[in-house]
Amino acid sequence: MVRFTVKESQCNHLYPLLRENGRASNVYSLKGITETLLRRVGVERGVLWLVKLGSLNYTLFTEHNLLGRKGSASTTSVHLLSSRTMPAQIISGKEVSAQVRARLKKEVEEMKAQDPNFSPGLVVLQVGDRDDSNLYISMKIKAAAEIGINATHMRLPKTATENEVLECIREVNENSSIHGLIVQLPLDSVNKMDTEKVTNAVAPEKDVDGLTSINAGKLARGDLGDCFLPCTPNGCMELIKQTGVSIAGKKAVVVGRSKIVGAPMHDLLLWSHATVTTCHSRTANLSEEVSKADILVVGIGKAEMVKGDWIKKGAVVIDCGINHVPDESKPSGKRVVGDVDYTSAKEQAGFITPVPGGVGPMTVAMLMANTVLGAKRFLDSHQPGKWSISYTELNLQKPVPSDIVISRSCVPKPIDCMAREVGLLSDEVELYGKTKAKVQLSIMKRLQGQPDGKYVVVTGITPTPLGEGKSTTTIGLVQALGAHLKLNVFACVRQPSQGPTFGIKGGAAGGGYSQVIPMEEFNLHLTGDIHAITAANNLVAAAIDARIFHENTQTDKALYNRLVPINGGQRQFSPIQINRLKKLGIEKTDPNTLTDEEVTRFARLDMNPEAVTWQRVLDTNDRFLRKITIGQSPTEKGFTREAQFDITVASEIMAVLALTSSLADMRQRLANMVVATSKSGQPITTEDLGVSGALAVLMRDAIKPNLMQTLEGTPVFVHAGPFANIAHGNSSILADKIALKLVGPEGFVVTEAGFGADIGMEKFFNIKCRYSGLRPHVVVLVATVRALKMHGGGPKVTAGMPLPKEYVEENLELLETGCGNMKKQIENARLFGVPVVVAVNAFKTDTQAELELICSVAKAAGAFDAVRCSHWAEGGAGAVALGQAVQRASESPSDFKFLYDVE
Repeated sequence: MVRFTVKESQCNHLYPLLRENGRASNVYSLKGITETLLRRVGVERGVLWLVKLGSLNYTLFTEHNLLGRKGSASTTSVHLLSSRTMPAQIISGKEVSAQVRARLKKEVEEMKAQDPNFSPGLVVLQVGDRDDSNLYISMKIKAAAEIGINATHMRLPKTATENEVLECIREVNENSSIHGLIVQLPLDSVNKMDTEKVTNAVAPEKDVDGLTSINAGKLARGDLGDCFLPCTPNGCMELIKQTGVSIAGKKAVVVGRSKIVGAPMHDLLLWSHATVTTCHSRTANLSEEVSKADILVVGIGKAEMVKGDWIKKGAVVIDCGINHVPDESKPSGKRVVGDVDYTSAKEQAGFITPVPGGVGPMTVAMLMANTVLGAKRFLDSHQPGKWSISYTELNLQKPVPSDIVISRSCVPKPIDCMAREVGLLSDEVELYGKTKAKVQLSIMKRLQGQPDGKYVVVTGITPTPLGEGKSTTTIGLVQALGAHLKLNVFACVRQPSQGPTFGIKGGAAGGGYSQVIPMEEFNLHLTGDIHAITAANNLVAAAIDARIFHENTQTDKALYNRLVPINGGQRQFSPIQINRLKKLGIEKTDPNTLTDEEVTRFARLDMNPEAVTWQRVLDTNDRFLRKITIGQSPTEKGFTREAQFDITVASEIMAVLALTSSLADMRQRLANMVVATSKSGQPITTEDLGVSGALAVLMRDAIKPNLMQTLEGTPVFVHAGPFANIAHGNSSILADKIALKLVGPEGFVVTEAGFGADIGMEKFFNIKCRYSGLRPHVVVLVATVRALKMHGGGPKVTAGMPLPKEYVEENLELLETGCGNMKKQIENARLFGVPVVVAVNAFKTDTQAELELICSVAKAAGAFDAVRCSHWAEGGAGAVALGQAVQRASESPSDFKFLYDVE
């Protein structure tokens, strides 16, 4: 039990906190007092203690140690010293800022524990080289390092222009690893600078100084949770809270109205429910206004302007001033003082901040707090799978209009908006107009620790000229999963070749109300990936024939001089030539040391013109280029040979693009491509030709997946387009991997395999999944009534001609016979250990009996489920049942395996 002896005049303050103990009205005791309630702050003859009782602090004095041993039951008299007998308590900014920094360090450690690849990032941008600015910046960088913030000092010379400063700010704004940007003021440039324009160029979400008009406006409106609070006023608030004095209902006076301190200080006190008066240099009767303040904050920039006799007894005084006054006793001849006359003020105030050591340390601490807060907000808004996406409502028409009419009737979301909705950062997206964009591969590093979503492949029965609608079903399914079942979902599809697009088959954007839009951009140039492949492929073809020509017309020495020319008086091998020398077993790096025999081996590939396997390509169906003769110009000196053009998507470079996992991996795959055989039977690669580096440069943008959207506003990656009959027939591994990270563990990625299940799906599993390491959860097998009738022996179908009656009238016998193809494809899929959902793509001529027959046969053949779909006519709403079946199937047991070993 501790007994308090208190002056009668102080009792009113203690009635709510202390229980009466004894007969004297001025004697009270506090039960359960422990060491945690008391902090020893000084020792002389007795012991001075700060006791925190509820929200109030009292200074207590005793002639003996208050607690002899922990838990002792001694009774000690303690006197509450009145403010008349003791000066103000010092609010130490150093102590409070140290507590703040320790808390921030712990928070950063917790963030890093959750994501080892993440660190808060801060940039301090300085123009010029002022000594005072350098000192402030060094303090900030040091504080950041202690807490665990990655801080960078970005310095521009005094000659920097305003535009150069703004460009630097723009780059930092778009850098997702930076969460705070400080523009160090003043801007020390020889050129004119608009400080307001420069500070407002900082992105509000990175404005940890809290100086932009947007953050200031939010503060003025009271939106304190949605902005950054300016550091000095925020530090002042923290110091006021340390006193234990409740701000609500108090009279607060702010002396000074600067944008950095005074104005935001007024707003912070106001929204903490104080009654606030702002005073300035032109305020009449300033001392009278100051004397009314329970809480006084001074930041007017005049040394020791506020005197002690202005201050109300027991007031909280926060001095933001930093001024230098002459002092011959100091080595520098001056000392630092605040805007308050500290000596006289501390006799009146209840609490006061010293200068230095008061507000100053808090400013840096709160700057660090804002940076950590910015990093937290970034993490919260970019959690994997945390999408804030809006969907586009379809306006369904009957009868269903043409694909192009539907596509053009829908207004797509701006693609940068779509990117933000699915968790992509601004610096991870390259816009190609308003409706398509490329995604930087840097996102893979950011998301590498995140779990993948569910992986679904859409395939079909053996194709017929009637078409099964795999692309349409893929898009309908993702629209159902996203817009209707509210799941995160990505479609990953191939880019169509212009050959089929301008031919009978047409485009590959889907159809009806299940399309990728805009369909013209999707089906034609998109972002130029196929054109890049055309250029790269034909560069190889040109290099082959040029090399054959030069080897046939020049000596070994002349060839060597062309390959390793003298430049600046010396020869030097390129890295790619060093690789060729190593392949030949020549361990030399000096071009002048090769023997004649080594020069010959190095310079001559000795390709056999009859064994060149690399062809030129063009992304157009041009039958007259299927076989050609090249080299007929007189300049080729009669060195002609037969060659051919393939379609661009048949190029091996397209297959490389689809299977690559990174830029470095693509560079190596391109280097390994065999293009011909030498006369001695040795394979010749693009690395031997010396063009593999150039190929990688041509493909540097094509490697980035393309972002588009469906009619209902769900995201789509369009990337790569190898045919399934001549390649592996699937979109890129990169697009799938990025999408699986973005959707989160409960989301879905739906991709499509070309041709039928026995070709595209088989290669998806055995080739694509083997290279990618990804494991599929569900196979969706698309079938139609009329395609199965054709497999059952139905009459031949000619494009452009009316369908025979067998396909538009009910014929269960013909359909049941054709279901044998579907049963076999279900069996093929199940061999890989993955559950199969059959999607019956319904047409208006199908009967209920026919649709039910397919579903029953599919289930009997081992399908997890079989569902009728009408997504062509109804969009995602027509595939909701399919989406639900896929969702259930993804949760069922699976035992994925490859059907053969690569050895």
